[in-house]
Amino acid sequence: MSQVLEYSEKVMDHFTNPRNVGEIEDAAGVGTVGNAKCGDIMRMYLDIEDNIVKDAKFKTFGCGAAVATSSMATELVIGKTVEEALKVTNKAVMEALDGLPPVKVHCSLLAEEAIHAALWDYAEKNGITIDGLKPPVTDIDETEEFYKMEE
Repeated sequence: MSQVLEYSEKVMDHFTNPRNVGEIEDAAGVGTVGNAKCGDIMRMYLDIEDNIVKDAKFKTFGCGAAVATSSMATELVIGKTVEEALKVTNKAVMEALDGLPPVKVHCSLLAEEAIHAALWDYAEKNGITIDGLKPPVTDIDETEEFYKMEE
């Protein structure tokens, strides 16, 4: 028996009209993350100048929630400093979308990790350290252990 998921209007809007889809040529940072269990793959591109995220684009292969969280994540980081972008959490993405069904929370974790992976790539390319930035988790695991780490 399949479960009917309730999505907010904002989730549906970002799924049907995603913002910032595409690639940035010669991006300052590119991060790719995925979830092996559900098959979602998210790639985030950041254009960073003078420590400010000037543009963000994404390509996502996955469900509607993965597309919506990718879209919202790009909206949340554009115009922010690198340090502010690092602080965009999965909870911030979910709140900006007016929530996600519990079985889709991992999509917001993918969005957060895609930002972190792109920032990590930017830091590596430029030989800099961003306070608080940890090596990216490229395969988001849906296990309870991962959620316990995040709480």
